[in-house]
Amino acid sequence: MDLNEYVRSIPDFPQPGIVFKDITPILGNPRAFKYTVDSLADRFESSGATKVCAAEARGFMFAAALAYRLDWGIVPIRKPGKLPWKTISQSYQLEYGEAILLMHQDAVKPGEKVLLVDDLLATGGTAESMVKLVERLGGEIAGLGFVIELDFLHGRDMLRGRRVESLMHVAGERP
Repeated sequence: MDLNEYVRSIPDFPQPGIVFKDITPILGNPRAFKYTVDSLADRFESSGATKVCAAEARGFMFAAALAYRLDWGIVPIRKPGKLPWKTISQSYQLEYGEAILLMHQDAVKPGEKVLLVDDLLATGGTAESMVKLVERLGGEIAGLGFVIELDFLHGRDMLRGRRVESLMHVAGERP
């Protein structure tokens, strides 16, 4: 299946110069959504992971289905003010600004293997921030799975030495 058919490119969103990759057509098409989740599951089911960690918000949709499919737990990684219990935090750079992610301090146990999932790998800031959060709790990264990777932003470079799998690659696209 060609997932490119289910991804919209929206120029100048959320700000001028950014081409936003809209994955809602994947979510709205049962066949495309199932293909996406199954493809990620096939790549990581033997990774030894027992949990999927995902940053809000689009990553949650794939991670929840993937965790269900693999019979793993899921750990939400959220923006400030969204988690109700004791948290750890990590700041990071976006392609167009700065942000902070948090996770519950008991979400990952020392030595526990986790898979990190998000819809998009751009500059690598979000992914690197998730890695740091998990590792600060003593967790081990079994791999990182993405639906789309924007190759021209070189986000994979921030994740050197780690297993990174992306279902789609975008070589270069500017408005």
